Amino acid sequence: MSEFHTLHILVLAPFIMAIFVPFFYKWFRHIHTGWFVLVLPLLLFIYLLQFLPVGGSMETLELTVPWVPSLGINFTIYLDGLSLLFALLITGIGTLVVLYSIYYIANKKDEPLNNFYVYLLMFMGAMLGVVLSDNLIVIYVFWELTSLASSLLIAYWFHKEKSRYGAQKSMLITVTGGFAMLAGFSLLYVMADQTFSIRAIIDQADIIAQSPLFIPAMLLILLGAFTKSAQFPFHIWLPDAMEAPTPVSAYLHSATMVKAGIYLAARLTPVFAGAPEWFWLLTGFGLMTLIWGSISAVRQTDLKAILAFSTISQLGLIMSLLGIGSAAVHYDYAEVEMLYTTAILAAVFHLINHATFKGSLFMVVGIVDHETGTRDIRRLGGLMTIMPITFTISLIGVASMAGLPPFNGFLSKEMFFTGVVNATTLDIFNVQTFWYLLPVIAWVASVFTFVYCMIMFFRTFTGTYKPEKLEKKAHEAPMGMLISPIILASLVVIFGLFPNLLAYTIIEPTMQSILPNVLEEGERFYVNIYHWHGLNTELFMTAGVILFGMLVFLNLKRWQEAKFFLKERDPLNAVYDRGLDGLVTGSQRVTNLQMTGLLRDYFVFMMVFLVAMLGWTMIRYNAVVFDFVNVSEISPYLWIITFVLIAATISIPFIQHRITAIIAIGVIGFLLALLFVVFRAPDLALTQLLVETVLVVLLLLAFYHLPELRKAKFTAKFSLPNLIVSIGVGLVVTLTAFSAHAMNHEFGFDRISSYFVENSVPLAGGYNMVNVILVDFRGLDTLLEVLVLAIAALGVVTLIKHKMKGGEDV
Repeated sequence: MSEFHTLHILVLAPFIMAIFVPFFYKWFRHIHTGWFVLVLPLLLFIYLLQFLPVGGSMETLELTVPWVPSLGINFTIYLDGLSLLFALLITGIGTLVVLYSIYYIANKKDEPLNNFYVYLLMFMGAMLGVVLSDNLIVIYVFWELTSLASSLLIAYWFHKEKSRYGAQKSMLITVTGGFAMLAGFSLLYVMADQTFSIRAIIDQADIIAQSPLFIPAMLLILLGAFTKSAQFPFHIWLPDAMEAPTPVSAYLHSATMVKAGIYLAARLTPVFAGAPEWFWLLTGFGLMTLIWGSISAVRQTDLKAILAFSTISQLGLIMSLLGIGSAAVHYDYAEVEMLYTTAILAAVFHLINHATFKGSLFMVVGIVDHETGTRDIRRLGGLMTIMPITFTISLIGVASMAGLPPFNGFLSKEMFFTGVVNATTLDIFNVQTFWYLLPVIAWVASVFTFVYCMIMFFRTFTGTYKPEKLEKKAHEAPMGMLISPIILASLVVIFGLFPNLLAYTIIEPTMQSILPNVLEEGERFYVNIYHWHGLNTELFMTAGVILFGMLVFLNLKRWQEAKFFLKERDPLNAVYDRGLDGLVTGSQRVTNLQMTGLLRDYFVFMMVFLVAMLGWTMIRYNAVVFDFVNVSEISPYLWIITFVLIAATISIPFIQHRITAIIAIGVIGFLLALLFVVFRAPDLALTQLLVETVLVVLLLLAFYHLPELRKAKFTAKFSLPNLIVSIGVGLVVTLTAFSAHAMNHEFGFDRISSYFVENSVPLAGGYNMVNVILVDFRGLDTLLEVLVLAIAALGVVTLIKHKMKGGEDV
């Protein structure tokens, strides 16, 4: 299919809407801009609901619009269970976040709401592009757009230094990971018979696994996934991103952007799942992130910081489940049933649950901050009776995050324990050597998860109310701000009491997308989620979590007296800060070494690099070839033209006046045009004449109005380095010309000029070959050159206006 489908428009709709936001903001200042924006994600969410499968029979859609077909890059929409789940999260949570932001961000005169909603829509469209695209390059484009939009949202209050710092950190880390991911995509393209289609790559998974590029591609792609989803040690950007407005945190950093890496790992599981490296990287980094995030959350005193590290921890949990569940490809599903696919089931279910309870908790924290003026738990307390609705929402969200029944977080946490316990029975990947580590790490991390949930809840809503420590008198939030968290908290309860509402509408189709090759034709995953499983290992682990968690919470002061818990800031931030400072210092040193302010030095640097690279290439590949047989006889007038050309060139360094030097340069250019005429290249001669004429006229006009140079008479001095560089350049260019001529005759290589001769008319419709090369074959290069000239012209105009207005000399 080659025409636009509604799903293509769905991806582009947020970008189109963003164009109109500034006009809404300008023309309807008395109406909050969010009301206009709210309509779009709501309509998109309602539209996507129609694709929910009935009875679990998920029919996939693949719709293609060519973009750059010559390079295999097409805007292909692929809708299956996994992409539908993420699209529903993006639009559904996006709707609630926009509604929440209308009441959270006041419609003040100096509040740039147009910027906020443009960035938010830009992010929404980019995320939809990531999860709905089938082409790896298209995914990469949208992937980097999410990083850009995220950094803009984090820096929304750009007058704050911390906001700018957090935006820069998120941009540097996620974009660097994105570059690595692009390199991994390129390797996949090479291994998969030059296709960027994920569907086609999955179909060739067995062939790709045999390639020596398999592991490098995996590592590069996971680097992109780990940086985006804040996996250890790349998690350090997420806590600093909490400087963004709370609606941004609730949207980007709990439900959407940070789950892009999770999506990528899930989407490419069919390609890499058979490798032990994939299993251990996802499981190992996921568990490390899980325990590091949970322990770090206990050290925090800011409510958003606690939620930031809890998000890191929960993302590690989901990533580890994807790693454990990837082992299912080595077993027959009919024999093991849910033994090794429980981890994938838990990952999918917890991904949904996390979006509901974490989104509601972020909004609760925003309400507390908005109505009290602080998020510091040392200043809070006793808000239960003052903010009863907020208290109830928080209770539901915290209980779910802590894994307490009957909420949905309890169910996915139990399945997480089941997944890690089942993983100890694996007889592949040397799992049994480290069998005890998986459940121990999972259990310890769950204990600290329980602890930070208790800290967040009890330190905020119980105890003594301290009005003297608050910036404003505490009161319940307006109903408009409560609607979104109430809806999310209601979903926490509903999905907890009736989890199988999602079993065959979302969860099972998503599992089919992640593990498409596990089932035989006609088989389906058995999904039945329920609370009571008897007195099993998982239940005892949960009881232990509650018991030890309460003991740790009651003795928290002793824990916090430990040296590690005294510092709220993650120690890995120091590594980032020192590394960034080192990059700046190092670049300054390199710049000071290179940027001397002398044009001569810049030419020397370029020429040395040119000579070194071309010389090494010619020697390395034995490309120096001579052919003095197939040469034309040189006419006497050619000797004369060449002699005059050399004389004019040598005279330039000794000329003292600018006008004379410009005339000498013009003579050289016109002599080159004469040579082109002699060699029967009238098109090239005409182009050279035009360029040279314009250049000489412009230089004469410019230098005519400049004052004469006030310096001593120039005296040419001998410089050995300059002589060596000059000889090297001349030698390499001469050898290149001789070799190119010889290879055409001795080795039968086609001249590159023959391609342009044959294709100028049929492909470009032009008879002037030089013009066709510049405008069509090198059109992008020429366009960029024109852009540079336009920028330079704008700079000149600005300087002239500055001077005419009486500005200082520049």
